[in-house]
Amino acid sequence: MHIGQNQSRRAFLKRSSALGLAGVATPLVTSLAGIGEAAAATATDYKALVCVFLYGGNDYANTLPPVDAAGHAAYLAARPGFAHPLANLAATTLNPSVPLAGGRQYALAPSMGSMLPLFNAGKLAVMLNVGTLVEPTSKAAYQANSVRLPPKLFSHNDQQSYFQASNPEGATSGWGGRMGDLLQSGNGASALTCINASGNAIYLTGRTAVQYSIGSGGPIALLNRATTLYGSATAATTLRSLMSTPAGHMFGDEHAKVGQRALDTYAQVSTALAGAPATNFPLFPTGNSLADQLRIVARMISVSAELGAKRQVFFVSLGGFDLHDAMATSHPVLMARVSDALRAFYDTTVALGVQDRVTAFTASDFGRTLQSNEDGSDHGWGSMHFALGGAVQGGRFYGSPPAVGNNTPDDVGQGRLIPTMSVDQYAATLARWFGVSNTDLLTVVPNIANYNPSTWNLGFV
Repeated sequence: MHIGQNQSRRAFLKRSSALGLAGVATPLVTSLAGIGEAAAATATDYKALVCVFLYGGNDYANTLPPVDAAGHAAYLAARPGFAHPLANLAATTLNPSVPLAGGRQYALAPSMGSMLPLFNAGKLAVMLNVGTLVEPTSKAAYQANSVRLPPKLFSHNDQQSYFQASNPEGATSGWGGRMGDLLQSGNGASALTCINASGNAIYLTGRTAVQYSIGSGGPIALLNRATTLYGSATAATTLRSLMSTPAGHMFGDEHAKVGQRALDTYAQVSTALAGAPATNFPLFPTGNSLADQLRIVARMISVSAELGAKRQVFFVSLGGFDLHDAMATSHPVLMARVSDALRAFYDTTVALGVQDRVTAFTASDFGRTLQSNEDGSDHGWGSMHFALGGAVQGGRFYGSPPAVGNNTPDDVGQGRLIPTMSVDQYAATLARWFGVSNTDLLTVVPNIANYNPSTWNLGFV
């Protein structure tokens, strides 16, 4: 029985009404009747983390522009060609439950308006100035070379890896996979603990946990489900047998194990997802690859009970953020895709009744420079990020708002922010909610040992 077969349409409509009362309903919620069979709660101890990685280094300043008078003036002066005018930010200005000191204030990018109701309803939290660090780092320590730094700062590949794994390119495991190592034994099928809907990422590779790749339409079939090979059904059957039959030596036996696992998992997932067709998930926009990935994540979550899953870590991604030029035209389109996909995902978790057990969060290589290079920005360091879900203590900012400008106490030049919230603290907070103990945090994010334990949990979830 897939998730929700024992749930009534009345219960589903009640949840949809609750969504409206929370102030975050969309007109599309009324079209969710088709989700009925999939709308239900999983086992009460189920939890899922969803990493939304923005490849290329998302521009922090146009994602979360300052709107207080002094901040916006400095922002506009640094990038006159593509800063959002103050008048365009009135509709997306954020009014947090806990105001920032000194009258500091931010807005979402104008194209991210679909996420504003989530912030107002306390389901979206904003992280100020997150980035890769080895240990707490000040500008004075950076300039004096008296602090350990992530290797190869401002390099795409290395900082993507450092964000996902706490090690540069060549890392063998990521912190999502290391959480999988600790928790996969509680799942009926350990292969379905770490699930990647966008290809492959070091984030989901564990020391023992193996990431399972899934396409936006469902599981990826071994040999593309071919029934013949060079026109021969016998040849296809023989090849499958060779791929899954132990060979009597270490390499061959391991290869067979992987092959058989792929065949078995494909059959298991295909059967489960047949009861949760994509047509039952109508909120996701079309023409949006991130939304396509989040739809299959939602479908997988909806059948988690059937798959015997208690803890799952997902990875989705969107590229195109390396905007050295065309910031004015390209960035709004990208952020609209992110916003609309995340909004649809959250609304779907509400319809499924699992919003309190699913937390999504954004990540990226790095932020970018505040100062423009004509019509774009260059590689930076710290950035702004979001956490979204029913368990998120949202409607507020976490972290310290950086000074806006060039060569301030908070940047290393051109508005490249020195992170004040480390990826390790960000990850540790998510991991603690997920069920990782303080002791095991040292395995998941080893650099957390360099921080005062009182700062390991930032409290946003």
